[in-house]
Amino acid sequence: MTKKERYKNVIDWFLEHMPVAETELHYSNPYELLVAVILSAQCTDKRVNMETPALFMDFPTPEALASTTPDVIFEYIKSISFPNNKAKHLVGMAKMLAEDYNSQVPGEMKELIKLPGVGRKTANVILSVVFDKPAMAVDTHVFRVANRIGLTNNSKTPLETEKELVKHIPTEYIATAHHWLILHGRYTCQARKPKCESCGLKLYCKYFSKKYKPSLIS
Repeated sequence: MTKKERYKNVIDWFLEHMPVAETELHYSNPYELLVAVILSAQCTDKRVNMETPALFMDFPTPEALASTTPDVIFEYIKSISFPNNKAKHLVGMAKMLAEDYNSQVPGEMKELIKLPGVGRKTANVILSVVFDKPAMAVDTHVFRVANRIGLTNNSKTPLETEKELVKHIPTEYIATAHHWLILHGRYTCQARKPKCESCGLKLYCKYFSKKYKPSLIS
């Protein structure tokens, strides 16, 4: 199977079986999504969704968040991974939004990555989800799934994975493909025990073809 065929088969399968794929983070505006994505780094969306309602209620705008201190924010997010750093990042991010961007989340990569706590992955999430741009955010799920299936050639870094995926996925599917791969990695192609036997992508997956004998592929 050529790489072009593999990509086509994988995309066609997702289009049929997962036509709607969206972030599982809860938010109601770009500011809230930015906060949630910053908090989700090395933390589950489920945990973030448990803590953000109170945070959003008490700090509904960048101005409100900018007016408080990291120590205060820590109390809202202390059950989330790396709460000290994230509390500092959130307050710093809010101050920059309020002072430099009229409290509006910017829609360009070069501006987003200036914000405290925002790296390339977070910026790509915002660009794809909020601004519907063909941006591919690569988290641990995307990185793992892309390599396992064979969409990438053993990429060593998230950036290598991003470039390879963007190169081969049609532009109109890039933003959605980010969610396809995340959700597939979260619920099927799990890190420690992938559910290969029940996976709909097994016919197109390099990992499956190497791990299982051809007679088991059906």
